[in-house]
This record gives sequence, structure tokens and C-alpha cells, in this order.
Amino acid sequence: MPKPIRMRRRTWGAAWAVLCAAGLAATLELNASSAPEEPPEKPVTAECARIIADVERQLATARADGEGDDVLAFSRVRTGTEDDCGDALRDHFRSHQ
Repeated sequence: MPKPIRMRRRTWGAAWAVLCAAGLAATLELNASSAPEEPPEKPVTAECARIIADVERQLATARADGEGDDVLAFSRVRTGTEDDCGDALRDHFRSHQ
């Protein structure tokens, strides 16, 4: 039976270092190539744009009156409308924080 090839510790260490470096390089390349892209902005309907402008106006009025540090809450209950504008309002005010 032939003797197995014996490898020295330095050879094992070098092979391990090369494999680790290759794995790290592959991981970095995959992370860079799969970076999330910003989603395209959705168009806002005219009604939602009007509501956002109204909320902005009320916020500006509250700031001018010295109430800028308080929490300002709005409640609009509409029945029978297809467009509730909730997502558009959230997106608009998240981008302005």
C-alpha cells in the first residue's frame, strides 16, 4: 500500500489562507453586485398631492404658532374612495425626516 503524501504545516496554512482569501473576495463581489437599488418613485395622484400639500400647510401653521415640538395627528375618514393616500403620506414624510 502506498504511503499518503504528507503535507507540512506551512503548506496546510498557506492552502487555508488562499481558500479564506478566495472566499472573502467572492463574498465581497456578491455583496457588491447584489446591492439593493432604490425603488422608483410611484406617481402620486392629484388628490393625494392635494392632501399632502394640506398637511404641509397645517404643519407650517403649527410651527409658526410655536407648536412645532408637539405631535400633530391627522385623521381623515373617507368612505367610498379608492385612493386612501396612506402610502403616499408615509413615503412623503419618511423622506423628509
